[in-house]
Amino acid sequence: MAVLFPEYACEYSKRLAERSERFAKQVYEPKLPDGTSQEVHGGEEFGMDPFGELSHASKVKGLKQRFPDRVLVMTSDACFMNCRHCTRQWLFGKTEIVETDDDLARCVEYVKTNSLIRDVLLSGGDPLTLHDDRIMQFVDAFAALEQIDMVRVCTRAPCTNPARVTAHLAKLLGRSKKVWVNTQFNCADELTDEARAAAARLVDAGVPVSCQTVLLKGVNDSAPEMLRLLRALTAARIRPYYVFMCDPIVGIDRFRVQIEKAREIERVCAESIGGLSLPRFVMDIPGAGRKIPI
Repeated sequence: MAVLFPEYACEYSKRLAERSERFAKQVYEPKLPDGTSQEVHGGEEFGMDPFGELSHASKVKGLKQRFPDRVLVMTSDACFMNCRHCTRQWLFGKTEIVETDDDLARCVEYVKTNSLIRDVLLSGGDPLTLHDDRIMQFVDAFAALEQIDMVRVCTRAPCTNPARVTAHLAKLLGRSKKVWVNTQFNCADELTDEARAAAARLVDAGVPVSCQTVLLKGVNDSAPEMLRLLRALTAARIRPYYVFMCDPIVGIDRFRVQIEKAREIERVCAESIGGLSLPRFVMDIPGAGRKIPI
């Protein structure tokens, strides 16, 4: 699949990293001379695929299911930047993605034959690295199913490449009245004028936008920084949805926040802002039937 605007994305992220040390910590990953990561070590007990996306969660090519009412569809193996804390950083190039129309048809058929499924998450990679027409093939294929209540487009583009969220794309996404956009902002510095404008294009087109923040040491692991982020999100009409503890994957120990500190941050936030601005602080644990509150 063709990737849109890779040069712009790199330049945008570079400019943002130059202005924000908190963002820069998420972007740049030092490499050893052989090209491998310096951060392989730490948290080896977790493994590189804790949620079984290469094994038991894989149902048909490019489709993963961990929970009865929702599935995740891998639309792309490209992103606008590489996040150092990414759950799938070790799976790129290994996991299957939906590449052909036949692949997509098999995913749709799987959903149709499992009547409990109400929610389809389009992820990857980042779906917005695809062209508009291909994005809408995915959206329309699942939104057309009567059983589906929502199609979630999971993208970090509003943060990492906001120009990709064009008014035209926003209008297309709003067409079915079933699309939600799940994005990720981890510090208030990321809510630039461009990012707020991207969110506004989506919301104005009738597409709700929610944020799944990751709690990261040195980025947002204090109550003042988290409150600054939550207030900035709310002002941009982005609903703070989740704050996740770092996923249980190898190599990201440098970002892990102790559970006691996370609980204190949550307590201060709950006592400082109203419910519309307050996300759920949770952990995603392999084998659990839900996101676990901290």
